[in-house]
Amino acid sequence: MNLIITRSFPPSVGGIQNLMWGLAKSISGLDMLKVFADYELNHEEFDNEVSFSIERIGGVKFFRKFRKAYLINNYLKKNKHVKNIIADHWKSLEHIQSNKKKICLIHSKEINHDIGSNLNKRVLNVLNNIDVIIANSEFTKNLAIDKGAKPELIKVINPGVDPVDQIEERHLEKAENMLQNRSPRLITVSRYDKRKNHAKTLMAVRNLKQIFPKIIYTCIGYGEEENNLKRLTRELMIDDHVLFLNNVNKNLKDALISKSDIFIMPSVIFKKSVEGFGIVFIEAAQHGVTSIGGRDGGAADAIVHEKTGLICDGNSLENIYDSINNLLANKKYKEFGIAAKENSKNFLWSNIIEKYKRIL
Repeated sequence: MNLIITRSFPPSVGGIQNLMWGLAKSISGLDMLKVFADYELNHEEFDNEVSFSIERIGGVKFFRKFRKAYLINNYLKKNKHVKNIIADHWKSLEHIQSNKKKICLIHSKEINHDIGSNLNKRVLNVLNNIDVIIANSEFTKNLAIDKGAKPELIKVINPGVDPVDQIEERHLEKAENMLQNRSPRLITVSRYDKRKNHAKTLMAVRNLKQIFPKIIYTCIGYGEEENNLKRLTRELMIDDHVLFLNNVNKNLKDALISKSDIFIMPSVIFKKSVEGFGIVFIEAAQHGVTSIGGRDGGAADAIVHEKTGLICDGNSLENIYDSINNLLANKKYKEFGIAAKENSKNFLWSNIIEKYKRIL
């Protein structure tokens, strides 16, 4: 039997939630599984439809972690058949007392603390005293080593994706109508925050519209930078070339991606925040769409440079502009999109779980 401890789990949405959901589904196909997850509103319907046991822990956030650890430690004492404990975050293991095999996933931002700081010491106290650390990319592995984690404990396993369903024609038609037959088409699906670097992409669009007067850039997401980005769009006088969307359902989101030419997210490091992997690049690739990602972070694990997409310097407007222009020249994005779709098969959960099996 396996035990998953997670602070991020559906029905809430997000990258870590998707990762832990995919991992839980895949592990449950191998052996019995129990999940301890934080309380989420309206979780009952979701929990009743899964094939494994989910226990939700609520309460005030500060006290929740102690109550959760108490319940898990008691569960482990009573259930000797648990073989592996898999956690989404080092904090999920901080108060767990067990000699069972402990496996912790790391993503980047949550371990990116100054060496010698209190948080860095807490991170290392957990990570260097468990059995396996699973980094989501080579970048995250190297970051962990730089921060003091033991290299011999770290294995790199990229996040997985589920196979994509065929998009219904009505959703494709709606996406096409929204894009108004404009071309070329860029798209970003992410939170609106400084790390995702929407601002420089908007600046690149301002310059590219001189060459491509019908260019359109679709931004799907939400976040604290939304108003700033909309203001920048007005200042650059590219309102007619940018489409801001939120509360987009998965069907329409997939349709908009599939109708686009380039997925772009030239991420940068902002304070402690850094892109550990970038599963959105793989999701775009599943629809045959090439990507441009930033060199700061783990995008290089998801994008094969000059084959399935391009890795650029997200701090350089010129480099972002040149990367877009390069893919648009002679419609190279089509060739890269075909390669990206083929490469995305390597990230299917049916393949990724084989790497976890060797650890479990």
